Amino acid sequence: MSTVIQGHFQHGGDDLLFAKIANDLEAQGYCVVPIGLPEKMISLLAEQVRKDADHFDEAGVGRGTDSIQNSFVRRDKIAWIEGKTEAEKLWLNWTNDLRLYLNRRLLLGLFSFESHFACYEPSAFYRKHLDAFRGQANRILSTVLYLNSGWLPEEGGELQMYNFDNEPLLKVTPQCGSLVVFLSEEFPHEVLPASRHRYSVAGWYRLNQSINGVIDPPT
Repeated sequence: MSTVIQGHFQHGGDDLLFAKIANDLEAQGYCVVPIGLPEKMISLLAEQVRKDADHFDEAGVGRGTDSIQNSFVRRDKIAWIEGKTEAEKLWLNWTNDLRLYLNRRLLLGLFSFESHFACYEPSAFYRKHLDAFRGQANRILSTVLYLNSGWLPEEGGELQMYNFDNEPLLKVTPQCGSLVVFLSEEFPHEVLPASRHRYSVAGWYRLNQSINGVIDPPT
């Protein structure tokens, strides 16, 4: 489910953070931000995901009508973000400001953003995958925001990223407020099992590939 947001970039306290993300994307294709996102936004998102997680839907593999549930590949539950709550509006506004900044700095042509809450119950996982295959999708940039307070290393649940030689590149602990941004076509990754509930927000910036009256991204 994609959300197309209009607006203009507002200069403010996020400038340095957005600059770091842009610099890291340009240099290495990914960025990890351990702290610095708006505290109110993180707090409200964390509150909402904990309150609503029991009502999330089983996640599927694939997109739109081609999506199927496959518990061998992934076992998370999700709820799409549509801007209906204060937390969702803050998140969508913040990611839109980031979109506009990255388009100005890196000329990425990011058009829309889709995002969902994710809940991984203990022992749940998402096996190694790409968020987009080259030439077959229009997801350009992936984001993962973590909402887990007091996470301990021994609890697992890390995001493991790889390079295309299948070598481990980066492992990120899902600590509350941490953000990972990476090029969707470039980095295979997986979510490792955890010993407690693991909450996050996954999102993707997309290009506009509407053609011949067919609207893309599809809703």
